[in-house]
Amino acid sequence: MRAQLFRHTGQAIAVILFSWMLAGCGINNIPTYDEQVKSAWSQVENQYQRRADLIPNLVETVKGYAAHEQETLTAVIEARAKATSIQVDASTLDDPQQMQRFQEAQGQLSGALSRLMLVAERYPDLKANQNFLALQSQLEGTENRIAVARRDFIAAVERYNTEIRTFPGRIWHTLMYSDLQIRSNFEATSENADQAPQVKF
Repeated sequence: MRAQLFRHTGQAIAVILFSWMLAGCGINNIPTYDEQVKSAWSQVENQYQRRADLIPNLVETVKGYAAHEQETLTAVIEARAKATSIQVDASTLDDPQQMQRFQEAQGQLSGALSRLMLVAERYPDLKANQNFLALQSQLEGTENRIAVARRDFIAAVERYNTEIRTFPGRIWHTLMYSDLQIRSNFEATSENADQAPQVKF
């Protein structure tokens, strides 16, 4: 009876010790980092959506002062429509072509917004309008949030990719998580991508 108790206790200790060793050796890192990548991407999408939500009000305000700038206003509206129609979610995050289309559409929207801000330079009354100033300030803040969200996404992808390509993560990837692949990172694809959109007056 005593020997049996020792044996069961020994088995329980072995199971606990083995579980502790598995938890400490990085077996959970890959799914954890995968979830962090998805979460970081959701934050990128959230900030792009925030920008898209500001645009109709911005266009309407500019239209009130510069209605004859129809070509620029139309370009912004069309770029917004295209940018919001292309979605990259957790199920398509690993599709490089979809990611590139998304990034190109967002880049085109950034370019159209830059042109809209240049138009506003020609209208002193518009530049002094409180609604426009508030929208312009929100847009600046949103562009900053987009940059931070993209930076965080890039860091999350780097951490995830490094984990599945280095020891011991590479072993766990091969044994348990082979369905999870190397992820493409965010790449600037728009013209003048090294420059932030001009939203100051």
